[in-house]
Amino acid sequence: MADFEGDLSGSRFEHVDLKRAELRDVDLAGSRFREVNFYDVTMRGVYIGKVDIDGEVESLVINGVDVAPFVQAEMDRLEPERVKMRPTDPDGFREAWDLIEARWAETVERARRLPEPLLHESVDGEWSFIETLRHLAFAEESWVSRAILGEQSPWHPLSLPWDGMEDTPGVPRDRAARPSLDEALALRLDRMATVRRVIDGLTGDLLASDTKPVDGLGWPPPQRTFPVRKCLLTVLNEEWEHRRYAERDLAVLESRNE
Repeated sequence: MADFEGDLSGSRFEHVDLKRAELRDVDLAGSRFREVNFYDVTMRGVYIGKVDIDGEVESLVINGVDVAPFVQAEMDRLEPERVKMRPTDPDGFREAWDLIEARWAETVERARRLPEPLLHESVDGEWSFIETLRHLAFAEESWVSRAILGEQSPWHPLSLPWDGMEDTPGVPRDRAARPSLDEALALRLDRMATVRRVIDGLTGDLLASDTKPVDGLGWPPPQRTFPVRKCLLTVLNEEWEHRRYAERDLAVLESRNE
């Protein structure tokens, strides 16, 4: 294992594999982490203050206490409808999708009140509003059109995978594209209609089944099967969380427009 010492402040590490690395007497004050995997990480003798973590927390043990369930419960308390994003039967999925459609309609209406150039602006390095719409199209193409319906290459040229995904032949990643809000919404609504069609036809047997392997490079990976339930829960989670982020960032954009 190589040893590194000295002042590396201001350095940028991207696409670096640090699995099983050991960090000792390291100053990370002011650092920013994006698309970082902290699974099975152990921290001892650390100081944590003014830390803002936003992501999926499976288990987070602090001083011997797993705080993840408390975080989950508090998020559910703050947003009671959030519990509907974890349905267990076809009717529950239909209710969840009804809610997604209604809440996103409100968010889009809020976005339309802003000048369109602001909808291409990033807030704190996050996706713009229009990029968010493009990413959700990608998520639904991947987990519904490809995984559940078996389409090998369902992606539109404007669809946008997450930043950490490796470039894959046939999968678009045009970060420079600047479609209008109406163009992005046309794609978005078309993909939402596909999800609606699948959920409206959802049965208990289909929900309990696994997808069939799909050939061709893309996402999800080829020649793998996934529980249909997991695919749909992934879509619900993407929809709910990215709307939360969008609402947060729209508030900032509104302040810029004052």
